[in-house]
This record gives sequence, structure tokens and C-alpha cells, in this order.
Amino acid sequence: MKLNFTIRALLALLLAALPAAAQSYDTVYIAHLTNGFSIRHHRSEVVGENTRLYLGRDAASGYAELPSSEITGIDAEQLLEASPPAPPAKPAARSIPELIAGAASTTRIDPDFIASVIRAESGFNPRARSPKGAQGLMQLMPETAGKLGVRNPYDAEANIRGGTEYLRRLLQQYHGDAQKALAAYNAGPLRVQQYGGVPPYRETHRYVARVITDYNRKKLAAKAPAVQSQAAQAAAPAAANPPGR
Repeated sequence: MKLNFTIRALLALLLAALPAAAQSYDTVYIAHLTNGFSIRHHRSEVVGENTRLYLGRDAASGYAELPSSEITGIDAEQLLEASPPAPPAKPAARSIPELIAGAASTTRIDPDFIASVIRAESGFNPRARSPKGAQGLMQLMPETAGKLGVRNPYDAEANIRGGTEYLRRLLQQYHGDAQKALAAYNAGPLRVQQYGGVPPYRETHRYVARVITDYNRKKLAAKAPAVQSQAAQAAAPAAANPPGR
């Protein structure tokens, strides 16, 4: 895990060299695994032969623990915080899960899918801003936000409403093909059209895999209690009537 500490040291030196008036960055890390997947996290900790990847800014957010040998490398990613000229985010009258549920009802997109996109885009940070200028929870570019009628991308409700509407249009455009829709959301529809599918960009492939993996994980977790309940019900009669009686 020396790579992880090297990246952090370099980032610390670069940020320290910035002038006092420079904009601040929120740094997250992406751990690349031997199975081709990746995990976005805020910090890591080596525990014996394993590595803990903390998914949020504090320990209460949970962590993923896996053998250090399964991590091939860690990249740093910076989300540029909103600069002073940006309009302040209005406090959301409803929580983010409630806003997601409302947008899901309007667009008929699975709320878990919307949540997975938001996690990949901003880590649920309403004030996130990328170096390329994408803003808010669903990282809308200013031009896209304008076309969707989103005046303040840092308003959580407006951002989710606009982002899910854009996602709905892409899913409709690609006849429900989630991979193409996600690739277009990340790299733009023109690139998907140019390559006839997911463009050969490493960032886009990782993005699509990250969203789909997170979405599938949610669905498997939701099914687990039902499967356990069914197994318990099936085992009950067998226990009451053991073989040989």
C-alpha cells in the first residue's frame, strides 16, 4: 500500500503550494482491484494483511475490508468545492433519499439506480464541483443544467430533478440500455454515437462498472432477508419431522 501514501504525500505538497485565494478541493480515492472493479473511498487503513477502505468521511459511514493483495493501485480524484461566486445551496426541505424517491416517481427510474449514479458522481456531496465544471449531486455541466431548467445546480432538489430527467432521456434514447445511458451521462452522447457503444475511455468504463456494481449490490442486499426467511420456512417442517419417523 505504499502507492496510497505516495499519492497522499504528492497531493499534500501540491495543495500546500496553491495561493491562499485558490479554491479548495475535496479529495477522494479510487482503489482498483484485481477483478477489474474499483471502490471509491475517502481514506484507507492497513490492518494486518487486509486494507480497510472507508466509504465516507467518518468511520460511521462504514468501510470495505479486503486483502491488500487484491488492490492493484489507488488513484486520487479531486472534486472542486463551489467557489464563493457560486450561489449558495438552499437547504433542502426534504432529505436526499426523499428527493431521490420523488424524482424516481416522476421519471419511473429505480431509486436505487439514481442513488448509485449520485454516489459515483459526487459521493452525495451537494456542493461538489469537478475540475471540468460539473456541479452538484449529479454533477451537471452548466450547459446541460441550463437546458434542463436547473438555475442553481447546488440546490439538491433542482439538481436531482434535472439529473434524473437527463438520465431518463438517455435511457429512452438507448432503449433502456443502462450501459450506453451511463456512458453517455459520463462521456456525452456524441462519444457513444461515435463508437457505437461505451467509448474506449478508461474513466468511462470504470464509471459504468462502478454504478452498475453499486446498484447490483443494493439489490442483492435487499433480497438477502427474503431468501433467509424462505430458507427458514422451508427448514421448519423438516425440523419438526426428522427423517426416519
